[in-house]
Amino acid sequence: MAAPPQLRVLLAAVNALLRKRRYHAALAVLKGFRNGAVYGAKIRAPHALVMTFLFRHGSLREKLRAILQATYIHSRNLACFVFTYKGLCALQSRIQGKTYQVHSFLAAFLGGFLVFGENNNINSQINMYVLSRVLFALSRLAVEKGYIPEPRWNPFPVLTAVLWGLVLWLFEYHRPTLQPSLQSSMTYLYEDSNVWHDISDFLIYNKSRPSK
Repeated sequence: MAAPPQLRVLLAAVNALLRKRRYHAALAVLKGFRNGAVYGAKIRAPHALVMTFLFRHGSLREKLRAILQATYIHSRNLACFVFTYKGLCALQSRIQGKTYQVHSFLAAFLGGFLVFGENNNINSQINMYVLSRVLFALSRLAVEKGYIPEPRWNPFPVLTAVLWGLVLWLFEYHRPTLQPSLQSSMTYLYEDSNVWHDISDFLIYNKSRPSK
């Protein structure tokens, strides 16, 4: 079924506007907001679904509400950050007439402070994810720039051993210092596996179901 003439005219006008180079920076900010919202929802929804049904107690309605709330917060925050970052980068470039590397840092610094500065579970997970990537990237950059010598042997196995040694030590003896979702995961793996009553909660279920 063909679209109405008025709709075709409107779509043509919108497409013509989107192709104008003079509006590219502003439109890129808007599309960044859109992509941030979509990506945030795609990343958070499956994670929240699995974690909620694995570890959260409550009614089905409460679990669904928790999933939707976590997805909304992640999607909103990422959309707002991308919007802020791209907007500030464009503004700095317009003011100074060209793009400098410091523009990226300053825009993200302010955006991170405004959007991800609130200490909640969603922001903590995002910031820890970014932190691990930043540390790896800075290590590689330091080697590329010659600030530190390139290792003569593969350091990854040693790094892995240290990380796992530390996280299990923290879990066993300083558990409150770990992020709550990590505590839940490790409790499921290392503590719940110490308890069972019969074949049902040894093999089929993690914990025995209450008798009716």
